[in-house]
Amino acid sequence: MTFVTKLSFESGDRRVLEETVDDLHRTIERKGVECKGPHAFSPERTRVQLYKQLRPGDQFSPWEYTVYARKLEIHGADDIAREMVGREFPDSVHVEVEVDRKKPLGHGRE
Repeated sequence: MTFVTKLSFESGDRRVLEETVDDLHRTIERKGVECKGPHAFSPERTRVQLYKQLRPGDQFSPWEYTVYARKLEIHGADDIAREMVGREFPDSVHVEVEVDRKKPLGHGRE
């Protein structure tokens, strides 16, 4: 049974995000592990209303920021995937990890 580790990265700092993901990708490839990505997504513009008091009414100008996202998939090599996930990432980068179990082709349902 093969495991696929999916890593999702988000940040408001595009430069730090790209450096982090590119470094991780180079490290994974150097170790000879199959890696798909990084896949880039369209930046998402977010707008947050700011109120001068705790109740609606008087407002400041809205706060606007952009969130950039990338995804990587590590196929197999569970030990390497665990090592990559256990790394320290910059505070400005949000990381989510999802692990899927893939059955080999021709393997029937249980």
